Amino acid sequence: MRYKKLGSTGLFVSELAFGTMTFGGTDAFRVMGQVGQAEADALLARAFEAGINFIDTADTYSGGESERITGQALKNLGIKRDDVVVATKVFGDIGTGPNHRGSSRGHIMDAVKGSLQRLQLDHIDLYQLHGFDPATPVEESLSALNDLVRQGLVRYIGVSNWAAWQIQKAIGLSKLRDFEKFASVQAYYSLAGRELEREIIPMAESEGLGLMIWSPLAGGFLSGKYSREQSSVDGSRRTDLDFPPVNKEQAYDIIDVLKKMAEQKQATVAQLALSWLLHQPAVTSIIIGTKSVNQLNDNIGATAIRLTEAELQALNEASKLSAEYPGWMLESWSAGRTQQLQEARI
Repeated sequence: MRYKKLGSTGLFVSELAFGTMTFGGTDAFRVMGQVGQAEADALLARAFEAGINFIDTADTYSGGESERITGQALKNLGIKRDDVVVATKVFGDIGTGPNHRGSSRGHIMDAVKGSLQRLQLDHIDLYQLHGFDPATPVEESLSALNDLVRQGLVRYIGVSNWAAWQIQKAIGLSKLRDFEKFASVQAYYSLAGRELEREIIPMAESEGLGLMIWSPLAGGFLSGKYSREQSSVDGSRRTDLDFPPVNKEQAYDIIDVLKKMAEQKQATVAQLALSWLLHQPAVTSIIIGTKSVNQLNDNIGATAIRLTEAELQALNEASKLSAEYPGWMLESWSAGRTQQLQEARI
């Protein structure tokens, strides 16, 4: 297990993070998993044994049950507080009232208290805005997060599921107001969904943001269970919830390459899909959410796989993005200056 700095901070996190969306399994989250306390204890024990020091959850997962199970598991396992980095999120519905959602100061201040109580912690290492709130001025949200850091309730702040321009605007406002700056961005990225490369990855690299990846197997589509011949799998999460959306024809092409490569390297399709992400320089940590220790062990195995340049090129070619403006114009029109810059570094 390797450890990477979270963006431009001095905090080191494992290249795999344990995601707890599978914990609880109530309401709409039943399809993600229904992991109970004993199973969660076993999963987190194995994760820590493998060197994972990073846990990601959210207050809205199973109505807070995911946070409760996570906090109790840390207590049951006797994990020292300074040996684990706990990340959670705020934004989604945690009640039925009009102020039980969003990124207003009121909701953030109320939500952080609830998360701390459920997690049985005195501080949250990384507190993330789980979505963009069109009803709340960005300055209001940033001010509230800044206060939480100053109060010692939160160590670092991050954002999830925002557009690049929204994140960039927030960073500019943080600099202008002398607020705490985002340390990370959490977003969807996989071989079957590389849209992140258009705007968010260049922005994150430019601004020194850590990059956390959710759904690295495209909601199970790259798990190895699916193919053109096997487009539906009984009991699979993807069968019950076709999310995140993927271009299935291209995804099948990607799976064909992965399966052939998996046979050659004596690995699984899922391990190779995760390994490709681990080879991407912009990626800090990949969030894996599992329902069994066997599945967790398979995911952990991805950290030991090294892909050759030829193998990376084959996967890149199968999964490449379609040309999109202004990307194709920037690439062609800036080619001369890019080459000049590369020559200057030699």
